[in-house]
Amino acid sequence: MALFLGTLCNCCVLLLFSTLPFSLCVLGIKLDVEFVVSMRPLQPSTVCSSSKDSNLSRLTVVHRYGPCSPLWKEEKPSHKQIINNDQARVDSLQHRRLSTAFNIAGRGGLRAVSVPAHTGDIVGTSNYIMNAGIGTPKQDFSVEFDTGSDLSWLQCKPCNHCYPQNDPLFDPAKSSTYSSIHCGSAESSGNFSHDTLTLSPWDLLPNFRFGCGDHNRGSFGRVAGLIGLGRGESSLISQASQKYGEIFSYCLPSIASSTGYLLVGSTGSPPAGIRYTPMIREASDPSTYYVKLVAIKVGGKKLDINQKVFSTARTLMDSGTVITRLPPAAYSGMRAVFRRHMANYTTAPADYELDTCYNLSGHEVVKVPAVELVFDGGASLNLDIDGIMFGEPAQSCLAFAGNSNDQQLSIIGNTQQVKVTVVYDISNQRIGIGAKGCS
Repeated sequence: MALFLGTLCNCCVLLLFSTLPFSLCVLGIKLDVEFVVSMRPLQPSTVCSSSKDSNLSRLTVVHRYGPCSPLWKEEKPSHKQIINNDQARVDSLQHRRLSTAFNIAGRGGLRAVSVPAHTGDIVGTSNYIMNAGIGTPKQDFSVEFDTGSDLSWLQCKPCNHCYPQNDPLFDPAKSSTYSSIHCGSAESSGNFSHDTLTLSPWDLLPNFRFGCGDHNRGSFGRVAGLIGLGRGESSLISQASQKYGEIFSYCLPSIASSTGYLLVGSTGSPPAGIRYTPMIREASDPSTYYVKLVAIKVGGKKLDINQKVFSTARTLMDSGTVITRLPPAAYSGMRAVFRRHMANYTTAPADYELDTCYNLSGHEVVKVPAVELVFDGGASLNLDIDGIMFGEPAQSCLAFAGNSNDQQLSIIGNTQQVKVTVVYDISNQRIGIGAKGCS
């Protein structure tokens, strides 16, 4: 059975098995050095709450495996599938960075730019989905959103080879505003297209460019496609920048009966408590969002990690990766201190990429050391229990993994971003982080 940790309310931790949700109760206090977690079961609410907001570009985000998701009963991946798919995404991100850097170096700093109209080069594993409306009249779809991708895409009729999805395929023939853009490529597995994107019943984005795929493969489950939030010209953020500005934010909800949001544009005033870190642009990967990780704290104490460890690896903030990856030296240091704090608990076998696991069944109260990721400029991720542990009571694991070498990317995954506000302020080249963005 697959199980995930998530917060149901300020005092509850949800454990969701692949077949039935359960919850545990946290005592409501985060100490400077530890979380105190009660293992008494509670029944979670089955009513999905959604905060109301007058800003029309605010889209509702749900956990794809939680009871608020339209895919909840359709998608029941095993724990192994989730972690293996996540590793496939990480491998693709690492490969993309290396191959792009090679292309730049091999062409004297110049590289050809092409926009694919198919899904074959993208690995999707995101835990989070939202609803998108395409066409006139609009056709609604459950889609992933991804800061690691530029191109948005849907599976479209007629489809030669489409993976199974929950919604009907997008039918361009039923949209009066659809038009196809000739790519001029024999390798295109679809059409690069224009149509109207509906962000809300009152807020439309005409001539939105996206890929209409008719020969698709990838680890996407039953979602209909993807909305790209990268910095490239084809991303939603770039296409909507004249209307909303170059800024967006999100809060990823827990797996419980609650919702988060994706806000395209600004509310006018920064959210309370936001601290910013510089947004770094990498020449080898200019579409994605890099930050500078400078320190890690476990149990309230800063780990003794040489700054060169972080600067060599580079750090990517990514909405699609599930588990955070760290440089080998940073991860081994973190793991050693975490294990010392957890020495009173019985160890459990490694869970694929997760090598620090515990059997917490039979304990009424569990104490877990607090973890904080510190970024340049003073922003930090103070992780809730949801961002520290991943798994089920009999095999609850530290929700981090180590890279295989020092040059590979560090990646801040979505498990560590749960319930915080993350602001991508592209105009001012900064990323903001604030606590208590959603539940």
